[in-house]
Amino acid sequence: MTNTSLLAPYSAGRIGHLPNRIVMAPMTRARAADDGTPLPVVAEHYAQRASAGLIVTEGIWPSSRGQSGWRYPGLQTAAHVEGWRRVTDAVHAAGGRIYAQLMHGGRNGHPLARIDGDLPLAPSAVIPPGHAHGPDGSKPDYVAPREMRVDDIRTAVQDFVDAARNAIAAGFDGVELHGANSYLIHQFLADNTNLRDDAYGRGSIADRIRFAVEVVRAVADAVGAERLGLRLSPGNPQFGMAEADPGPVYRALLDEIDGIGLAYLHLTDNDRYPALTDLRPHWHGTLIGNVGENGDPTTREAGEAVLASGAVDLVSYGRAFISNPDLPERFAAGAALQEIDEAHLYTNGAEGYTDYPFLERELVSAQASRSDLH
Repeated sequence: MTNTSLLAPYSAGRIGHLPNRIVMAPMTRARAADDGTPLPVVAEHYAQRASAGLIVTEGIWPSSRGQSGWRYPGLQTAAHVEGWRRVTDAVHAAGGRIYAQLMHGGRNGHPLARIDGDLPLAPSAVIPPGHAHGPDGSKPDYVAPREMRVDDIRTAVQDFVDAARNAIAAGFDGVELHGANSYLIHQFLADNTNLRDDAYGRGSIADRIRFAVEVVRAVADAVGAERLGLRLSPGNPQFGMAEADPGPVYRALLDEIDGIGLAYLHLTDNDRYPALTDLRPHWHGTLIGNVGENGDPTTREAGEAVLASGAVDLVSYGRAFISNPDLPERFAAGAALQEIDEAHLYTNGAEGYTDYPFLERELVSAQASRSDLH
């Protein structure tokens, strides 16, 4: 029988033992140096949240070819590995577990926001909506990416492999491939960003899923399937993505990779397509569900409801972890959650990042205030 408490421990052969079923979802925070090395404050940030059953980092570019934003972190150089080693050491010292999310931006980039100053690469030369964020505070409109040649596709697969190896060298417990929310793997899967007519394109569902399958297999071979997760967001319209009928595509993808033995699948639900219930029969391993994407932040009650449904084994929380570093403890105590400091979400310092109080400190402060009144 499924345990419906978020606070209950979870064990599975590939993901190991987790003290609770609360996963910290990946969230972009832009706390890296200009070269993509995570700043020292990043180690403190993740260590503060080590009581999560599992932490998944913000998206990390596997190579500068996949950089999507200025001051987003990378996992390409020795400096990157050293910077992330400080993070993993801090998390492990605090008793936590942490996976690195590898995120190739694909079309989501701009020469002004890329170290190499080059055009982003994508399955097809389709301009994303909106604007990029330049290093000088400018917001230039996105530009048309360069359509990837077959050799570019092979290079991108190898970039994921190399970054995954760097992640393990940096002390991460595993890696998560970002196949969701409009980034490169998702761009190959979606209708309007993949207009190719070759073996990676529109000819069939098998062609459309080919890149995702190749990346999963290559990274699993490199670091072990038991240390690899995959995140998908079927039907997610963020950043101009369009998938008219995602079900057949994602069922085929899961059928293709289900037997590889990945640590987990991380799946976001969607009002337009009930991914969790439709795809659960096609996945026989650990499934992490996220039910807050494009909607209200997930409450404890919503998380336990989706656990009770049997559709998921673990629940990921994003926004709640930004302002509540001790989220599991707050759930256990039935305490109110703190509000997010929106003004400092994407700045580079500690403010709005590591300065949120813990519940214990709040209680001490409240007791001191009451004492001052007497």
